[in-house]
Amino acid sequence: MNKNVNTSPLKAWLLAIRPKTLPAAIAPVMVGMAMAITDNAFKPLPVLAAMSGALLLQVGVNLANDYFDYIKGVDTADRLGPVRATQSGMISPKNIKTGMMVVFGLSLVVGIYLTVQGGWPIIIIGLASIAAAFAYSGGPYPLASHGLGDITVFVFFGLTAVCGTYYVQTLKLGTSVILVSVPIGLLITAILVVNNLRDIHTDQKTKKRTLAVILGERGTKAEYTILIVIAYCCPAILFLTIHKSAWIMLPLISLYPAIKMVKKIYRVEGTALNSALAQTAQLTFIFSILLSIGLILYD
Repeated sequence: MNKNVNTSPLKAWLLAIRPKTLPAAIAPVMVGMAMAITDNAFKPLPVLAAMSGALLLQVGVNLANDYFDYIKGVDTADRLGPVRATQSGMISPKNIKTGMMVVFGLSLVVGIYLTVQGGWPIIIIGLASIAAAFAYSGGPYPLASHGLGDITVFVFFGLTAVCGTYYVQTLKLGTSVILVSVPIGLLITAILVVNNLRDIHTDQKTKKRTLAVILGERGTKAEYTILIVIAYCCPAILFLTIHKSAWIMLPLISLYPAIKMVKKIYRVEGTALNSALAQTAQLTFIFSILLSIGLILYD
């Protein structure tokens, strides 16, 4: 452990929380809110609670990854991604673990309010989301280390977040909401794919079998391409099926930067993928904003 004495506690905790990942937690809540607005069922307090819960779960996952990847020896000096607070010695494993438990505890408090609003389905969604967040990198069978990280992110940080936000406002769920959640889940998964592509060689050394390790570099780049392509086909599919309004095509404004991102994935490697990861997160956020606007303007 390399102690970094020049880093302030605040900076160290911000590093562990990873603020740059938080827009990916906000994006699906925005889309779920927009769907409710479309159906004249918008409720600000449940949306605020849903967003708080999503942010807390994202922070909890980040702290859990920091802690468990250090404990399991996944984070090493060869790491290509941003510095990890535990591995670098800026925060002790005990304090990171405490922070993680506090954050998950706060998400449970938010869940109590959402349960009052939405009933027993929210209990199931909330407990499953917390369990998935914890099990992503922790527990006896870490999902991320057994090729299940991508599907977990798609289901819980995409589909569940959008549909859950909609449900706590309307107390119902339909096919249209599930379909709208798909491109958001795909793009959020693409963020993880870049992360795992960057770490593919270090993960191989530490026996962490992410889907990227299983697929190899070529397969992982193909996965990223497929995720982006399907996500950008979704507005057209939605237009032709359930949302007969050209506004639903608004996300296609961001198609050009999406194409540039796919090209970049095939050109760069190593630490250069850090910028690709950040840009994919930005693309996801922009797509979600445009989709939300398109849904609200739906006529």
